[in-house]
Amino acid sequence: MVLSGIFTKSSQKKKSDLESKENKRSSPRPSSTRKSSSRSPTKSPSKSPTKSLRDKEQRPSSSLRSGSRNTLHQSYTADTHPLNLPPDERERRRSAMSTDGEHDSPADINSMDMDSDNDIPGAFQNANGATEDDQANGDTSPAVPPHKAPSPPPKPSIDPEACKATGNKYFKAKDFTKAIQEYTKALLVEPQSVTYLSNRAAAYMSATRYEEALEDSKTADEIEPSNPKVLHRLARIYTSLGRPKEAIDVLDHISSFQTVSQQDRSPALSMQAHIKQAEDAIRQGTTGSMAIHALDQAERGLGAGAERPRKWQLMRGEAYLKMGNVNALGEAQNVAMSLLRKNSKDPEALVLRGRALYGQGDNEKALQHFRQALSCDPDYKDGVKYLRMVQKLDRMKEEGNAAFKGGRHRQAVEIYGSALEVDPNNKGTNSKILQNRAMASIKLKDYKSAISDCTRALTLDPSYTKARKTKARALGESGDWDTATREFKAIAESNPEEPGIQKDIRNAELELKKAKRKDLYKILGVEKDAGDQEIKKAYRKLAIVHHPDKNPNDEGAAERFKDIGEAYETLSDPEKRARYDSGEDLIDPNEMFSQGGGGFPMGGGASMNISPEMLFNMMGGAGGGGGGFSFSTGGMGGGSPFGAAGGGGGRSRQRGGAGFPPGFGF
Repeated sequence: MVLSGIFTKSSQKKKSDLESKENKRSSPRPSSTRKSSSRSPTKSPSKSPTKSLRDKEQRPSSSLRSGSRNTLHQSYTADTHPLNLPPDERERRRSAMSTDGEHDSPADINSMDMDSDNDIPGAFQNANGATEDDQANGDTSPAVPPHKAPSPPPKPSIDPEACKATGNKYFKAKDFTKAIQEYTKALLVEPQSVTYLSNRAAAYMSATRYEEALEDSKTADEIEPSNPKVLHRLARIYTSLGRPKEAIDVLDHISSFQTVSQQDRSPALSMQAHIKQAEDAIRQGTTGSMAIHALDQAERGLGAGAERPRKWQLMRGEAYLKMGNVNALGEAQNVAMSLLRKNSKDPEALVLRGRALYGQGDNEKALQHFRQALSCDPDYKDGVKYLRMVQKLDRMKEEGNAAFKGGRHRQAVEIYGSALEVDPNNKGTNSKILQNRAMASIKLKDYKSAISDCTRALTLDPSYTKARKTKARALGESGDWDTATREFKAIAESNPEEPGIQKDIRNAELELKKAKRKDLYKILGVEKDAGDQEIKKAYRKLAIVHHPDKNPNDEGAAERFKDIGEAYETLSDPEKRARYDSGEDLIDPNEMFSQGGGGFPMGGGASMNISPEMLFNMMGGAGGGGGGFSFSTGGMGGGSPFGAAGGGGGRSRQRGGAGFPPGFGF
């Protein structure tokens, strides 16, 4: 062996050098004699000891190999090249050779003093480390063997068919998690097996893991494109995920080489039809209930546990916005929040929630959501559209409110009318604008328009109590206090906690009594807020026209002339006019007290059924003897306790403050 020879020669040369140094110290010899003897062309007698040394070296090595073959290393022969030995075997052999060199005999050591042919200058070694003389004597070392061919891969320890069979058992037992694990083991050995991929896709579907089932089915389809079983499963997965168009495309592909039954097509076609119906209802319809129904029908085709597609959720939110009632707006917010929990920077979900807040009247928060959506996507058209729309509506609302507050009621009516055209679909906001315009119309004594606006507001939002109260006021001011009283009582019955409703009922009942007596203002042909000069002028004109001397043949002239005189007598006296306007003259003292009723407790268990306002008015205006204190109900003055165009002149009449009247929308 090459390494064996190298290590032996190195050891022998070292020992020879030591012996030479000792001989030089004792008896030095001429160097010329050494050189001539070492370079003699004839074979030196020392060649035989060198050969015997090699024989000796081979014997221990041979015995060592023989011993190793009888022990743990029987697979390694003596001719095995050292480079093909494992490191531990190579180290063991190297140690054994070093031990043999240390126990060489003196004769062997002396023989090392002589230079071998290998040390002769000009002697060349071949590739195996042997000289030409060694080759001539048959002492060549074995040639380096070629590298061994790579061994075949080890046989897999997992049997994929056994894993598939086990997975099938788990699948039948509905233990889909373990079935998936077994199919996965089989795929580790054969990742391109369509059967294993298809089986695992079926297990994923049963475990409601549709996205993973889709990936396996797509991979199987890529490996074997025209496998009808794989394609049918792929179509079912698409339908379960709410993607009917992709499912129909797959079924159309199958039909190019195999018949597809109507039963296989029906789920995807039905789902697609319902989605189209919902889209049409949202785009063209005036209500979202039909869209909600269509979406409910489409969702019935989703796989068990499958999540609603994002597009469907946005459509549902849009449908709720179209419905516009309080509950629907809350549902729209829930849809938006569900989407935002998954992606807080979803511009469509942000705009959806902003629109729901806008429908609920919270314009400030709505604007915040629209701006946030545009920060996520500056080019999102709906975000820009609704941001500008709400900003415009807020600006017009402020202008209308300022006009109303400044007493420019006709201008306020016009501004509110323009605001209604900004977003005709927003029921909540438009119902408030209509109610505000009705309040301004009442101030203008346009009761018919006020009633119409309130009716429209209640059509948009039937639960809008302020619009009902404003309508009742408008009905009363128009002269129909009977209907107004019934409306106030209906409001109190449906909403007993409504602030001020009991006072409104008492005032309406009083106005109803006042309406049944002679209308002094109507007799004189003046408004209830007419001044003293206007009343006097009207009286003089009517007195001349209806004087009995001017109408000798008219029997009713005397009665009319009498009524005109009574009207002027009452309305020209500030105190009498105040009592007339407040209705105090209609109160029967016997009706002021009743047994067991409500009101102020009186002696003997009686109680007074009269409002505090009426009591104070009576005390302030009674007798005409001075003293006491006066009380005014505010509003437009005059007789109407609702703040509309009432009568009453002079001292007790006032127009109210600069703020908004009760029930103003915003």
